[in-house]
Amino acid sequence: MKLLHTSDWHLGRSFHGVGTLAAQRRFADQLLATVAEEEVDVVLLAGDVYDRALPNVDVVNLFDDILARLNAAGVPIVITSGNHDSATRLGFGGRIMERAGVHLRTRIADLDTPVLFPLDADRPDGPQLAVYGIPYLEPRLVAGSLDAEPASHFSVTEAAVKLIRADLAGRAEGTAAVVLAHTFASGGITSASERDLAIGGVGAVPLDLFDGFTYTALGHLHGRQRLGEAVRYSGSPLPYSFSEAAHTKGAWLVEITEDGLKEVRRVDWPVERPLSVLRGKLPELLADPQWAAKEAHYCQVTLTDDDRPANAMEQLRTRFPHTLVLMFEPENARDADAKTYSQRVSAAVDELDLCCGFLDHVRHRPADDGEQGVLREALASVRAGEAAL
Repeated sequence: MKLLHTSDWHLGRSFHGVGTLAAQRRFADQLLATVAEEEVDVVLLAGDVYDRALPNVDVVNLFDDILARLNAAGVPIVITSGNHDSATRLGFGGRIMERAGVHLRTRIADLDTPVLFPLDADRPDGPQLAVYGIPYLEPRLVAGSLDAEPASHFSVTEAAVKLIRADLAGRAEGTAAVVLAHTFASGGITSASERDLAIGGVGAVPLDLFDGFTYTALGHLHGRQRLGEAVRYSGSPLPYSFSEAAHTKGAWLVEITEDGLKEVRRVDWPVERPLSVLRGKLPELLADPQWAAKEAHYCQVTLTDDDRPANAMEQLRTRFPHTLVLMFEPENARDADAKTYSQRVSAAVDELDLCCGFLDHVRHRPADDGEQGVLREALASVRAGEAAL
């Protein structure tokens, strides 16, 4: 049996103000093409179907279209909810949708109710594959229902896994077990587009919690990664932050037989417009031919010019029209022991010193004689105006 492990679709997400719905429709085509080409038996979606609890109509219609196309292809899908989803809304109609091959696992009550598939389609009465779903578990909300104390990500996930192990123990020998879980398992690598499940990594759960399962399909981290041979994150199908610029997006194709986990291999889904992170002085970025391949990319640019260039974004977009993020880090920035702006303000001896300190702070160089002259005239004008009132 072949499973396609995906997660973190984040349907409806924008990327620095740019809508991603067209890119997500393209991903849907890639997903369905992979299902057909690889003869996938079951699609797994380990949480964060949507980017928000209340997705708009176009986003819901896209998800509906994906489910309809999978149904037409005769391929079931097992879905858990993530921390971006509303578990209640996503799970609505789940018992009816089961009949169409859409298996939703968003409720505590369904933790130990697996979706069952025959490992060999030609032997429906033979060994089975049991797919369990652990949705994102908010400790404060579910600890009581799970008798998990103290309320923590570890305690509630451990309680959920115990329920699964108890159900699995009562099933026929040879039953393979796959667990979907939307969580932060220790050993993973975070990226900026994920919302922390807990502050300071406290929410991480240890990998050995999933020991003994045939395969664990994780969601939440957006980089595809292997934490163990049978414990993996598929990552998101599209990049959702510039920290993911080096990621190759895709999924895991998982093959399970009566003998256990046979093979796990990557499936890549190239993005239409890659991400690039550029750094340098504005004249060099605009002229250097080494950046030619980046001209059609979404770009995050850090300018290191000593003085902040005028109309920097407009100039950059003459060569890199898809620049979305612009930052400034002058090379002549003061040493770490330089005074903070608040220290400069408190130490200013007069208005001119205060104004010059501000210029020094934002430009990383002091005001020259000409600029100080302009500031003196401006301050004198203000004083004269105040005196005339």
